[in-house]
Amino acid sequence: MRFTRATVPTLKEKPAEADVASHELLLRAGMMRSVAAGVYSLLPLGRAALDRIEDIVRDEMNRAGALEVVLPILHPSEPWMASGRWQAYGPEMMRLKDRKGTDFCLGPTAEEIMTLTVGRTAPSYRDLPLNLYQIQTKFRDEIRPRFGLLRGREFRMKDAYSFHTSDEDRDRTYERMREAYEAVARRCSLETLVVEAPTGLIGGDVSHEFMVISDVGEDLLVYCTECGYGANAEMERHAPGRRFGSAGDEGLEEVHTPGMVSVEEVSDFIGTTPEAMLKCVLYVVSAEPLAVFVPGYREVSEPKLERALGTSDLHAMREDEREQFPGITVGFVGPVGLDGIPVLYDLEVKGAKGLVCGANRPDYHLKGVAEGRDFEAARLADVALAVQGDRCAECSGGLLLAPGIEIGQVFKLGTKYTEPLKAYFTDEDGVARPMVMGTYGIGTTRILATVVEQHRDEKGIRWPGAVAPMPVNLIVLSPENEEQSRAAAGLEEGLAAAGIEALVDERDASPGVKFNDADLVGLPVQVVIGKKLADGQVDIKLRHSGERADVPLGSAVQKVQEALDKVV
Repeated sequence: MRFTRATVPTLKEKPAEADVASHELLLRAGMMRSVAAGVYSLLPLGRAALDRIEDIVRDEMNRAGALEVVLPILHPSEPWMASGRWQAYGPEMMRLKDRKGTDFCLGPTAEEIMTLTVGRTAPSYRDLPLNLYQIQTKFRDEIRPRFGLLRGREFRMKDAYSFHTSDEDRDRTYERMREAYEAVARRCSLETLVVEAPTGLIGGDVSHEFMVISDVGEDLLVYCTECGYGANAEMERHAPGRRFGSAGDEGLEEVHTPGMVSVEEVSDFIGTTPEAMLKCVLYVVSAEPLAVFVPGYREVSEPKLERALGTSDLHAMREDEREQFPGITVGFVGPVGLDGIPVLYDLEVKGAKGLVCGANRPDYHLKGVAEGRDFEAARLADVALAVQGDRCAECSGGLLLAPGIEIGQVFKLGTKYTEPLKAYFTDEDGVARPMVMGTYGIGTTRILATVVEQHRDEKGIRWPGAVAPMPVNLIVLSPENEEQSRAAAGLEEGLAAAGIEALVDERDASPGVKFNDADLVGLPVQVVIGKKLADGQVDIKLRHSGERADVPLGSAVQKVQEALDKVV
């Protein structure tokens, strides 16, 4: 492939729209261009890298026993209405009407369509299990598309759906797909954590996410390095690793704290720490107030709170809502003598003493508060986020917290879709029963961006060998020089004969521009044909390590092959 014909419009400066490294580098390296917010065109090198990733995904899916199909992108509303997700999906679903006024959507996922398709075959138990997948474009109208390919409105994804006669059979496929996803990550040179995850709009009762630790990750992971436990922060379980309150048996005392409402302000004024503070966070749940008490050094986890209450109809009380509940002294709410408002306590509050909390009147706090003596934590639930230093609930090892990028997620769906869509199979007794399902998604454009996030330096991308758009960048420093031009053509031909594709930079540009672009584009091996050719030598450089060597032109193909063997 010739650089001058390959449409590789590199950029020297960071584009204003780029907000993370992968976004910046994919734009600067000429691999993609923005069309609209969250919508991108992939140029030849970007498409080539995506093809490598999707080939890996396809290979692992086939190895796991899944069969590839093609489903429509345009989905009629009826199956979505039958499953209950037409309304539940809300504004993220891109909806449209045909000329007859019939409702359709651009598929954000395909549980309904795949279930409908399989259900219409009326399979026997002899036909199951069945695992079908597709690699296709999906659409979600994100409220705030950002981070380039990491959160777009149009993206590529592999989604698979398995159908079974029993939970036990589904569980076997679930494990095979989990292993396949771990293999995909390894082959793409990504280190992943497999963590427990919420099921969200997909549904089901068990789910795991495949996460890559990254500073730009939008999810918080909680994991143990000793036993392998890991969970999305929305699902984590922890054992407190620090003492809440104090060990002393202090008496109750009211303290004047004028205008002080934050944990930090009050603890500094009283001469204590957030570990001794009992924090109140006010919520409105189904139009009614709720006081949630957590240790002062923790935050409320709203997903945990939703599960504890059995509803998602909740939000932190807004300032304009406070006047609706005049009995609440905002900023000074405490559990002692609190009347007229439902209360929920985090598990850690039980048995704590030596606490500082609001006194339920303006500008006053109480110190020396003890649960069981001064108030009763009767309604308890795990509603607080983990913090660094907590212990693992499984093995008591230390927990670590880190941001992560989700590249894939798997779900045990049960009969969530097969029952309402009447996707039945005939069992051994001739009885029609709903099939048991699993669903498995992995984002291929998201993997593309994540690889760039994880494999880069200050000069540009450092592509791992398995997903690089092509393996070699062949740089001709003086293409007008007939000797260099002939050597480049011969070397390109020799590499092609060995099955190695090269991007040949024969542009009329300075060596500095070519070297900078080579590092920016980041193909694994760079071969430079320049002045050293007069001595029969070319220069070979490994992009990931910077290692370089002069080699005879006649052995360059062999040396390139050896260099590629060193690429991660």
